[in-house]
Amino acid sequence: MVDARIPIASRNPDIDALTEGKPHLIVLNRADQADPAMNRVWSMWFRGRGYAVLETNAKEGKGVGRLTAVIEEVLKDKIARWKEKGLVGRPVRAMVVGIPNVGKSTFINQVAGRKSTRAGDRPGVTRGKQWVTVNSWLSLLDTPGILWPKFEDESVGLHLAFTGAIKDEVMDMEDLACRFLAVLIARYPEAIAARYGLTPEAGEEGWHLLERLAKKRGFLLSGGVPDTGRMAKILLDEYRGGKLGRFTLEAPEGETIRGDGV
Repeated sequence: MVDARIPIASRNPDIDALTEGKPHLIVLNRADQADPAMNRVWSMWFRGRGYAVLETNAKEGKGVGRLTAVIEEVLKDKIARWKEKGLVGRPVRAMVVGIPNVGKSTFINQVAGRKSTRAGDRPGVTRGKQWVTVNSWLSLLDTPGILWPKFEDESVGLHLAFTGAIKDEVMDMEDLACRFLAVLIARYPEAIAARYGLTPEAGEEGWHLLERLAKKRGFLLSGGVPDTGRMAKILLDEYRGGKLGRFTLEAPEGETIRGDGV
């Protein structure tokens, strides 16, 4: 499972090697918060590399109903071989893997139709592995979200932090918000205007815009100093909650980020 807003940054680069020879299904979760045009681009990109793809909004259950049909398609040759051997009705056992806070437990609960695993809007809720029986045909293994020890590209760490996969407690939230604003200024300036009623100035830096946003919201410290710390938290919370619009922060190599609008 990956975050549709950051399909590469949210995908452990070691997964393919660790699961070599196994069929793979890429679940683009939080597709409702990603740019619709880029969802199509990423779905085509993954399918072109031999993966099955399912777009979901696990929080609301959208798309999860197609899981069984997609798995049957992915495993049709294997299921046919089972039938030839008389193994009719043999259950499928699938492992659900992904980074912290990508929505694995919420997804499994939606598929199972009941609350079988702990889920939350913060990283680190799932502590151990747990098998969940969906029906007589399918069982899913919920696993803790794990990040790899070193990010080769700084943008990977930033994208994970923007979306909340890295705990805020270990981040400088004001610096993170400034870097996020720099992305919005460059790619989605209309989102800032629509949400906060401020239009970014030509060449404006993230820190200056963060101060202006704090003043606009009335977040002031003594002496009228902008409370950029409070504004930083609000900005990132609103982004993660989908209140700023639908953004995709990454494009496949050789592609440019395109959009249907915010």
